[in-house]
Amino acid sequence: MPQRPYILIVNGRKVRQPVFVIGAPHSGTDLLMRALKRTPGFHVTDGQPSVLNVVIAFARTPSIQRGRGAAATTVLRDAFAQAWQVSPDACLRCRPECQRATARTAAGTCVDEREIGRYGDASPALMYCAEALVDAFGDAKIVQVIRDGRAVVAAMLSDPSELAWFRRGVANVDDEFPNPFFGIETDEDRTTWPKLSAAGKCAMRWRGSVHKMARLRSDLGPDQLTTFRYEQVVAEPQAAARALSAFIGADLAGIEVPAKDVDGWRRLLSPAHLAEIDKVAGQQLRRVGYDT
Repeated sequence: MPQRPYILIVNGRKVRQPVFVIGAPHSGTDLLMRALKRTPGFHVTDGQPSVLNVVIAFARTPSIQRGRGAAATTVLRDAFAQAWQVSPDACLRCRPECQRATARTAAGTCVDEREIGRYGDASPALMYCAEALVDAFGDAKIVQVIRDGRAVVAAMLSDPSELAWFRRGVANVDDEFPNPFFGIETDEDRTTWPKLSAAGKCAMRWRGSVHKMARLRSDLGPDQLTTFRYEQVVAEPQAAARALSAFIGADLAGIEVPAKDVDGWRRLLSPAHLAEIDKVAGQQLRRVGYDT
């Protein structure tokens, strides 16, 4: 007998075709998160504790997902059922990036509950449980964003919250192997890791995210997953908005791009940084179209 589809009801409405935005740290997922959050009818969260605690646990300890498919999907559904509940208190628990993405309603929430038709999320580390998301929500739409790894490394080096993952006692690279969160996939990676500088470790994390995205593209069809390049989104935001609208089946509010130089990493990274990044991830940079 075929399995009956799972139905999740949140705020009195069925969750259908939720949109999940994934990518490496500082890859530009926030651009699409803000656009979706301002789109009428969408309720998009970013960093609600109920979700963030689960996805970080799944990302840093992938072994807890192995052989526990049904349990993992149940945990994710429960986490999003809680995160998508609309209340002023819930909005205050989101990350500052999420709170700044939209104006408050008269009720003190980021969205009018009566207008909700679709849901979404762009929490950090979401990409490491993308398969479980698809199992949990069979009609999910996955949007992944890729960015020049050198720009990602430069941004991570200036982000204390990202560098904190590399601290001794926090990086569980000895206990958890392979470790996609840190980009450690082989014994050679695990041996190399302690010798890398912070820039090299950031590059390995970016490299791991590229491998993860490639596997997702192989596993999921074009109706379920699409990929955006950060630099193209910034250069042609209207075209990117049209493409994303077509993919999710809704009229996107528009993408506001930052007034930043996409090549700013050239001023921030030293020759030593660039040499180490090329050694760790140069092959992947060239493979995805970034000339080194």
